Amino acid sequence: MKLKGFTKLGIACLSVGVLSAGLLYGKESAATRLKTSGDVLSEIMGTPDKGIPRELLESSQCIVIVPGMKKAAFIVGGNYGKGFMLCRMPSGSGWSAPAGVKVEGGSVGFQIGGSETDVIMLVMNKRGAEKLLSDKFTLGADASVAAGPVGRTSSADTDAKLHAEILSYSRSRGAFAGISLDGATLRPDHDSNAELYGRKLTNQEIVNGKTNVPRAGSKLVAQLNKYSMRKEAQKD
Repeated sequence: MKLKGFTKLGIACLSVGVLSAGLLYGKESAATRLKTSGDVLSEIMGTPDKGIPRELLESSQCIVIVPGMKKAAFIVGGNYGKGFMLCRMPSGSGWSAPAGVKVEGGSVGFQIGGSETDVIMLVMNKRGAEKLLSDKFTLGADASVAAGPVGRTSSADTDAKLHAEILSYSRSRGAFAGISLDGATLRPDHDSNAELYGRKLTNQEIVNGKTNVPRAGSKLVAQLNKYSMRKEAQKD
């Protein structure tokens, strides 16, 4: 009976934490969040010895950036974030307009406190990109995910990581490292898309290369083009 009550308390705390995080995001405009995503990528790639290896960014098919992902924890931890995904243009050069995504995930353990973490995911092939564009996508279940290597890695280490469809990273309190996001779910953020583009658009419609980049996303796209130019088209 005590265990059952304890579990109910944990679930209630998780629900309150995730709801509170959602309310905090509700106060921030999609344009502001998009500009912040550009700042996050710029800061991380500006430290080559501690950032994402450029060869991985050059090889990626899509990228997901979630600035300031919220974590509220009391016995049971809950994560909630809103960010954007961008994919390679059909021609293989340049990047699409950003499409809104929501990230949700939970972890169970004895923990208390809260934090904000910048999360970046690199989708390494078209199969992973297609799954990412579905209505609901679970990391680790619908596609393999691994903690990404950081800094100037050896070719052997990089090749090993490329076996995963998605490489994940986090930055919290100045520390940047690869993390595992198994069990987290991603889904389209239709409200952010409508706010940015003035009409209802699906993520598929946005990243197909026919949607113009909004002004708030110009820095992010410019940073991606700067750090991920490649000579060869992305392989399937």
